[in-house]
Amino acid sequence: MNPKEMLLWSIALPGFGHFLNKKYIKGTVFVFLEFLVNVQANFNEVIISSFQGDIEKAIIQTNYQWLMFYPCLYFFAMWDAFKDAGGGKDSFSFLPFVFSAYFVTVGCIYSSNFKLSGVLLGPVWLPIICVIPGVTMGLFLKRIFLKIVT
Repeated sequence: MNPKEMLLWSIALPGFGHFLNKKYIKGTVFVFLEFLVNVQANFNEVIISSFQGDIEKAIIQTNYQWLMFYPCLYFFAMWDAFKDAGGGKDSFSFLPFVFSAYFVTVGCIYSSNFKLSGVLLGPVWLPIICVIPGVTMGLFLKRIFLKIVT
């Protein structure tokens, strides 16, 4: 299996990469958890409102207690499918996924009142933007740790 392909399928929906890796129980658990968190957080409605530019409505619709589970579930599922397919053979391949989950979770926490250039970003756009520093920090630390170890 191609690890990058499994990563992309897991981005599409947590659990899909596991199904392709023939890890059916894991895949079923991830799809179930994604569905549970998505419904409880009201995330599909939040996404629709955000894409339509109604950020205030999206904030009101969001159940933040549930939404905060989403980044860790999502990034763990991506890493696990990637790893199961043979990706990330070095000891620190998990760091970009972990730091992305941290940064996106922090983005969720502050999304109801954080403004960028006076624009309220809300519970979809700020967490998406937070992926960039998360991946960057994870790759940076991975590089440092690999230099220290080798």
